[in-house]
Amino acid sequence: MAPEEFIKQINGKHIAAFRELFSVFYRYLVLYAMRLVRQQEVAEDMVQEVFVAIWESDKEYNSYHGFRAFLYDSVKNKCLNYLKHEEVERRHAELMMRYVEEDDEDYRVMREEMYRELHRAVDELPDRCRAVFELHLQGKKNEEIAQLLKLSVETVKTQKKKAMHTLRERLGKLFDILVALNIV
Repeated sequence: MAPEEFIKQINGKHIAAFRELFSVFYRYLVLYAMRLVRQQEVAEDMVQEVFVAIWESDKEYNSYHGFRAFLYDSVKNKCLNYLKHEEVERRHAELMMRYVEEDDEDYRVMREEMYRELHRAVDELPDRCRAVFELHLQGKKNEEIAQLLKLSVETVKTQKKKAMHTLRERLGKLFDILVALNIV
C-alpha cells in the first residue's frame, strides 16, 4: 500500500491499514521498546497499547513520516512512563522495608515467608523452565545458563519469560514486591 493511501486508511480506521500497521511496524517497535524496558512482555504490551490508542483516537495524521515518528515517540513515552511507575513502586517497597528493622522478628518471618512462597511456586514450574529460572535467581546471565543447560540463548529467554508469567499469575502482588526488591 502506498504511504499516502496507508495514512488515508489509518485516518479512516480501515482494518486493512491496521493489519499493515501491525505487520510493518510491530516487530521494530517492540525491539525499540525492549531497549528501554528490557522485558519483552512489557515491550509488547507498550506497543499494543499504542496501537489501541491509535485505533481509538480521533487524531488525523498528515504524512507517513510524521505518523512513523509519532509511533516511535508514543512507544518511547509509554516506556518512560512505565519505567517511572516501576521506580516509584521500587522506592515505595524499599521505604516500607526500611521501616522494619533487620533484627525485627516480624520482618524476618515475613521475608522467610516471601522466599518460601517464591520457591514453592518455582518448584511447581515445568522442569526446564524451573532449571532456567533457578539459575537466573542465582544471578547467572542468559549466556551462562544456555551453556550450563546446553540450550540456545533464545530458549533460555523463552523459558525465563514463561517462568515470570507463571510466577506473576501464581503469586500476584507478592510477585510485584519480589520484583521491586530485586529478588526476582
